[in-house]
Amino acid sequence: MIRARKTKKITIYDLAELTGVSASAVSAILNGNWKKRRISAKLAEKVTQVAQEQGYAVNRQASLLRKKKSRVIGMIVPKYDNRYFGSIVEKFEEMARERGLFPIITCTRRDPELELEAVRTMLSWQVEWVIATGATRPDEISELCSQAGVHTLNLDLPGTLAPSVISDNYAGAKALTERILLNAQKRFGQKVSLTFVGGRRNDHNTRERLRGFRDAHQEMGLLVAAKNIFIEGYSPKHVQAALCDFAPPADGVYGLFVNSTISLEGVVQWLAAKGQTGTKQPPMGCFDWDPFVPLLGHDIDMVRQDVPAMLEAAFSIIDSGDNKIQCIEISPTLTSGSPL
Repeated sequence: MIRARKTKKITIYDLAELTGVSASAVSAILNGNWKKRRISAKLAEKVTQVAQEQGYAVNRQASLLRKKKSRVIGMIVPKYDNRYFGSIVEKFEEMARERGLFPIITCTRRDPELELEAVRTMLSWQVEWVIATGATRPDEISELCSQAGVHTLNLDLPGTLAPSVISDNYAGAKALTERILLNAQKRFGQKVSLTFVGGRRNDHNTRERLRGFRDAHQEMGLLVAAKNIFIEGYSPKHVQAALCDFAPPADGVYGLFVNSTISLEGVVQWLAAKGQTGTKQPPMGCFDWDPFVPLLGHDIDMVRQDVPAMLEAAFSIIDSGDNKIQCIEISPTLTSGSPL
C-alpha cells in the first residue's frame, strides 16, 4: 500500500507523485474522463485506489469539476431479509424513478465499515443524495458526504448532522405493549410483566421502544425486571443465545414484546424448544409487520411502520433541496393479532 505524508491535505499533485502519472491524468481519472484521454483501465484503477486510500477521492471527487447533475440517488440499507426494509427499497426505487432519478441501493449488514465503503463508492458515481437507512453511524456518513458537497438524509435511524425521517418508535411501542399486557391479563387473570426481546442497546429505535415498553408497564402499576430485557442483537442466533439462560416461571413466560420479525424467528424457535406452542404460546407482540406472522398462532399483535408516508416525507425534503437538520416522526399502525 502506498502511503502519503500526513502533515498536510492530500492534493492532486501528491497523488501524481505517488502514482507516477501527471496531475492532469489524475484529474481526468478522478472525474471519470480517463477513457477520453486514452488512459488504461489498469492505471485508472491504480490511481483511484491510491486516492481512496489517502482519503481524497471520496471526499472531493463528487465536487471536482462537476459540470452537470448526475440524476443518481443512493441508498444504503442494513438488511434485505425482512419485509420492512424490503418495502423501503421497493418504494424508494419507485419514487426515485418517478422523478427521473436513477437509484443505486446496496445492503451493508449493519457494518459501519461497509456503510462507509458503500458511501465512498456512491460518491465516486457523483450521486446527488445519499439516503442512509438504518445506518449504525449516520453522522460519519453525513460528514463524508458534506466534504463532497452531497446532501444526505437519514431514514429509520436518526442522526444529528442531516435531516431524519423515522417512525414514532416510542408511541408505537407503548401502544403495542399496552395491547400485549391486556391480552396477558385476560389469559392469566392478573396483571403480569412482559419480556422484551431483540435490538441493539445503542441504537435510537431500541431505546425509544424500550422507553415505551417501560412506561406502559408503569401506567399499569408494573415493574420491568432487568432479567426480562434481552437486547443483544436482532438476529435469530443472537436472540436464541440471549434467551438460553433465561429461567421463566414454572408455567412459562407470560408475554413477549419482540423487537423485529428477524428477532421473532429466534423467539419462535426458543418457544418451540420450551414446548410453548399452540394454545401454550404466550401473548406476543412484534414491532414489525409481516402478513404471514398471524399464521404462527394467536395473540401476535404487530406494529406496521408507515413506509409510504416515511418516503413521502423523505422525498419532500429531497424535492425541496432543503436539508436543514430536523427529525420527522411518522406514526406507525397497531394491527390485530387475529389470524388471516
